Amino acid sequence: MASFECDQAEGLRRMLAGPKPRIFTFLSATSVADKSAMLVNLSASLASSGSDVVLLDACISKDGITRRMGVEVQATLLDVARQQRALNQVVQAMPQGFGIASLTSGSVHLATRDADELRRLSNAFGVLAAQSDVLVVDAELDESDNFTIPGMASGDIVIQVAPGAASIKEAYSLIKRLNTQLGRRPFGILVTGADEREAEVVYQNMAHVASRYLAVQLHSIGSIPSDESTTRAARLGRAVIDAFPMAGASVAFRRLAERFTLSANGVKLGA
Repeated sequence: MASFECDQAEGLRRMLAGPKPRIFTFLSATSVADKSAMLVNLSASLASSGSDVVLLDACISKDGITRRMGVEVQATLLDVARQQRALNQVVQAMPQGFGIASLTSGSVHLATRDADELRRLSNAFGVLAAQSDVLVVDAELDESDNFTIPGMASGDIVIQVAPGAASIKEAYSLIKRLNTQLGRRPFGILVTGADEREAEVVYQNMAHVASRYLAVQLHSIGSIPSDESTTRAARLGRAVIDAFPMAGASVAFRRLAERFTLSANGVKLGA
């Protein structure tokens, strides 16, 4: 079994030799089903464009992407941090074209209570990011409104919101909590379950309130419409862009993947 030190050295070489790893950390103010569908289809769309994509389950609750996809986790980043497994045993290839990994299979609180263990876990997270073209993080905030790993805030933070009062209120609450912990910084807004016109209204209203009351700048990432094709594709165990490439959701996910890919070349996400 390859050692964590070898994995770490390779990750550091990639950090020095290549562009900065792209980390996109997602927080959702939508249902678990909507969040999961978005993460799977976005990751598949990014992979189809030629990127090596890893989707990391970093959820504190049991509503993370690995459980939603029925993935049997064999090794976690915590195992790597404890030098019980190698990093190449953590990422499992999915039929949709991307890899999937999990931060831990047990209590995140216990894993991060010890400062040395948290440091090693953070190092493992950094190496995973360095060895991937794109790291998509399925995240939640803890009871102190922090991310489990500080590095999750080092890239772009995107809030997923739906066009309903409850979802918009929850999304704004997430922004306030993040602002308190991280200080003023921009956030991306992705509206799902809405057409472009409806999504623009949601975004403009949120951007106005965030700017006025928090002095926080929001960026519109785009929108994904409601589309039964997404549900049908999930039942087939496939991404919508593969199963129904001409569907409205497929067009939207491809457009979204292009915007995320452009951000690696210095174009601001949401610009």
